[in-house]
Amino acid sequence: MITQHQLPDWVRYGIFWQVYPLGFVGADIRPTGSRTFNGRGLDALIGWLDYAVELGCSGLLLGPIFESSTHGYDTLDHMHIDVRLGGDEAFDRLSEECRSRGLKLLLDGVFNHVSREHPAVLAALDEAAGKVTPQNNPWHGLVRAYLDDSGNPTLDVFEGHGQLVDLDHDSPATADYVTRVMNHWLDRGASGWRLDAAYATAPSFWTRVLPAVRAEHPDAWIFGEVIHGDYPAITTSSGMDSVTQYELWKSIRNSLATDNFFELDWNLKRHNTFLDTFVPQTFIGNHDVTRIASEIGADKARLALIALMTVGGVPSIYYGDEQGYTGVKEDRLGGDDDVRPKFPDSPAELSQLGEGMFHAHQALIALRRQHPWLVEARTEAVELTNQRYTYRSTAANGSEALTVTLDVTGRPAARITDANGMVLYAC
Repeated sequence: MITQHQLPDWVRYGIFWQVYPLGFVGADIRPTGSRTFNGRGLDALIGWLDYAVELGCSGLLLGPIFESSTHGYDTLDHMHIDVRLGGDEAFDRLSEECRSRGLKLLLDGVFNHVSREHPAVLAALDEAAGKVTPQNNPWHGLVRAYLDDSGNPTLDVFEGHGQLVDLDHDSPATADYVTRVMNHWLDRGASGWRLDAAYATAPSFWTRVLPAVRAEHPDAWIFGEVIHGDYPAITTSSGMDSVTQYELWKSIRNSLATDNFFELDWNLKRHNTFLDTFVPQTFIGNHDVTRIASEIGADKARLALIALMTVGGVPSIYYGDEQGYTGVKEDRLGGDDDVRPKFPDSPAELSQLGEGMFHAHQALIALRRQHPWLVEARTEAVELTNQRYTYRSTAANGSEALTVTLDVTGRPAARITDANGMVLYAC
């Protein structure tokens, strides 16, 4: 068990616009030949930075941007930006434009597995087959290959996906490699990391990596993708600052889908206990789930946003949700495409149909920024029925509070009031 890292001040005011870059720019996700640049790289995001600022966000949370075979989570080279995204120079330009606007840049670290075509995988197979010696393998230790019962070299893969090969997290070479990658991009302008599939990597691996990263970048914020499990124990034992609060996402969605606020109330009680140990990374949409507007409709999606913005956590908005985008994730090849769309060249090309949802996001993000204590707020029920829920969010020191009512007895409606009963937002 290690001491928890102090939450950087910039994170306390953090609200992030999450973007899946390969989808955003319209890159070829499943190239049949060589991967090529189609004219829109990370530079395409620069024209949207003022939009993110206007929305009220303080930074970008990017999906995978490193050289990969297809969708970004099958990495080929962690030290270079994907050619489909314009290469390293495009990252430098985006980083500088973010910095000039005061926007932080968070990157997606896919360190649990790599592409089957990664040179470390190919070298491990050659080593297992006796074609090279460990001394002649520059990637020795990153991937474990071994001979099966038939004498054929084989590999450990991620969740049955044959094209995603596990890194060897017991190896010091892997810890050294991941440390170098994280520090390299923090040196180059990033402010923090999302650790993909952190639920599949032993916390002890991160105790070997993160201290060396923090020694170079003490103000970095690092959180892990964890779907279920003992969140406080995982953060404490790994040294990560935070994890993704999937329980909250699920309870917000389910409560509004089924008109049963008891589930949300039960989860907010758990959420309070999480806040005693760490500040969760919160969301109602991301690149891996069906759009909230497709799950529960636009009116209830606004209530979901109100819940997100009035409870403790560091929230992110998934690009397109602020416009009321719909999209369904399906369990098939290409099943993520609908929730990872291409965006137009500029905000001026967006449909006016999304203006109402955009303004709702602006108002609620502004409310949260006006009450920064919400990052660690605790909640308690004031009134609870299946279809009507009033809760009070109170500052950790008890000095301030907001009262929130979510009502689906008829047309979905909500109200937020301050401690004096003044209405701050209603719909």
